[in-house]
Amino acid sequence: MTGLEDPGTPSDSTRKRYPGPYWRPKTSEIPKSPGVYRFRDGEGRVIYVGKAKNLRARLTNYFQDPLVLHPRTARMVQDASSVQWTVVDTEAAALTLEYQWIKQFDPRYNVMYKDDKSYPYLSVSMGEEFPRVAISRDAHRAESRYFGPYTKVWAIRETIDLLLPTFPVRSCTPGVFRRAQAQDRPCLLGYIGRCSAPCVGRISPEDHRLLAEELCAFMDGETAQCMARLRAEMAQAADDLDFEKAARKRDELEALVKVQEKNTLALPSDVDADMYSLVVDDLDASVQAFFVRGGRIRGTRGWVLERGDDRDEAALMQDLLEQVYAPKVAEAQREAAGTPPMGGGRSARRGRTAPVSIDDVAHTPVDAIPPQILVSVAPSDRVSIEEVLRGARGAKVTIKVPQRGRKRELMETVTRNASEGLKLHKTRRTGDLTQRAIALEQLRDALDLERAPLRIECFDISHTGGTNRVASMVVFEDGIPRKGAYRTFNIRGDEAQTQDDTAAMSEVLQRRFARVSTAGATEEVEESAMVSGAIDPDTGKPRRFAYKPDLLVVDGGLPQVNAARNALADAGVSLPVIGLAKRLEEVWLPNQPYPVILPRSSPALYLLQHLRDESHRFAIRGHRKKRGKAATVSILDAIPGLGPARQKVLLKTFGSVKKLRGATIEEISAVDGFGPSLARTVHSHLAQESGTLGQ
Repeated sequence: MTGLEDPGTPSDSTRKRYPGPYWRPKTSEIPKSPGVYRFRDGEGRVIYVGKAKNLRARLTNYFQDPLVLHPRTARMVQDASSVQWTVVDTEAAALTLEYQWIKQFDPRYNVMYKDDKSYPYLSVSMGEEFPRVAISRDAHRAESRYFGPYTKVWAIRETIDLLLPTFPVRSCTPGVFRRAQAQDRPCLLGYIGRCSAPCVGRISPEDHRLLAEELCAFMDGETAQCMARLRAEMAQAADDLDFEKAARKRDELEALVKVQEKNTLALPSDVDADMYSLVVDDLDASVQAFFVRGGRIRGTRGWVLERGDDRDEAALMQDLLEQVYAPKVAEAQREAAGTPPMGGGRSARRGRTAPVSIDDVAHTPVDAIPPQILVSVAPSDRVSIEEVLRGARGAKVTIKVPQRGRKRELMETVTRNASEGLKLHKTRRTGDLTQRAIALEQLRDALDLERAPLRIECFDISHTGGTNRVASMVVFEDGIPRKGAYRTFNIRGDEAQTQDDTAAMSEVLQRRFARVSTAGATEEVEESAMVSGAIDPDTGKPRRFAYKPDLLVVDGGLPQVNAARNALADAGVSLPVIGLAKRLEEVWLPNQPYPVILPRSSPALYLLQHLRDESHRFAIRGHRKKRGKAATVSILDAIPGLGPARQKVLLKTFGSVKKLRGATIEEISAVDGFGPSLARTVHSHLAQESGTLGQ
């Protein structure tokens, strides 16, 4: 291990040759070998761990002009006071050492994927004298068999209920089992035939273990022999005229078919693969993994990453694969060297019930490195990862992005799960009261507001080529959406004048805040009567647009913000206005030359992004609805006095517009709801349209 612990102050000539922090090592001192490096802060704490094929090429990149570096990287270099490196022989060794140091030091600048939840498994405790089938969230106990993970606990209960009539393995807790032994009386499951009752000696330990092994074999996919045995027993019972037994065997067979349908092949039976899909947005990234063995999905995992920089999906996938397979590579190297597993192996991990890090993937029931790794986006250095995994597995390993066929279809399913995981993460974060409070306080401080903005309104414009323009108003109260207060506005102005989004925004804001002045006047009039002007005394509900927001947000930069401020001034309303520019997530204030930059991982920026995305979604929804109506315009819509209900009656009576054109005034006036005057209007209008079409 080498590096600089306390380099002292360099000379002026050294600064000229080696620009950067005063502790920067000389370029000539850094080896060109593969290795792992550690940045330390002034107190000696490790703040970042990385690996490189070429240490010199990698480390010199950190000592560029800070304006060139990403803000997170520049901040890390600024916080550091020394760098150390360790030279190793191969990339595989570098990957292993990097993983061990990250787990040991937990550096704050390293990106770590976090598991979104722990999953339940169907477990069979083969290590006990009388194996027990149960639900477990700890899939790491030695001598136990695990099947899953499942997404819902009720799915495991349903599976156990279907299996127990055919494989009556004990499912009771140790306490219930000991009490039944002491009382020499089985529990209810023993009386109804869903347990073989080993507690009272109805079955020997050997036969009970055989039942448990048959259940495990069935869950492993060896179903043909069991199904054939049940069919033979059912047929034999029918031949013996024992129809009750035949009916029981039929029900058991149907139950096993249902379980088998839930465990159907996702890919061909000879396919072993790990599948990873990555879905990202500006602040977070969600990963979903499917572990396929023998063509069946044997396990799933999900992680959510809070992005601290702007690395692309390829770099994030690279980090993911390195973190997932580093412990497996390390374990393979230890086995090759004949050394015992670190931390005492699996037995040392007993009792963990809530796995929270990506390290847990290495110890799932599908912990072998498969020959195929399927990903939604290729990692940035695919070749090096394949070489490392090939060395650890002792056979070829390929990393591919599936393009067609069943693998592509299954990858789309994995991607949908990743999207749902990201949506769930955002929902939980939005619902976190502490995070919401922090976000509102950060907005107050960053924008220099008098108080935290408890009510925030955001506006957005949606259109297609300037047509069917719709604006949305989205309301957040206490940091969460208040969907009952959402509104859409159809842009009424001249198309030529509202082609610019700023003009359309001005129209919408003037219309929205014109109501506020009316509500304020009402409050003054009714103050003597002790009635709140914001509440309708007849309905007891808030009047529409009665409340002023504490903060107004528009989607866009400085031009949109200035237009919004001018519109508020024209409406006689004064309140804080900001704009959120999508490209760099900058917060703009009126007439300010520079934006406010919120930290990328701050709850305040997350709240503004959620607000902006929600207003964008709602505006697109309104635009699509308006565009759909415009695409289905009927000639009857232009007839004065003819609404949708009467149009429906006419079309039901005559069958089509063509037949309606050939009808006389008397025939039209004979329809329910049509008098002579309206009938003449309809007939005249259709005749004019027909003449126009005929010209």
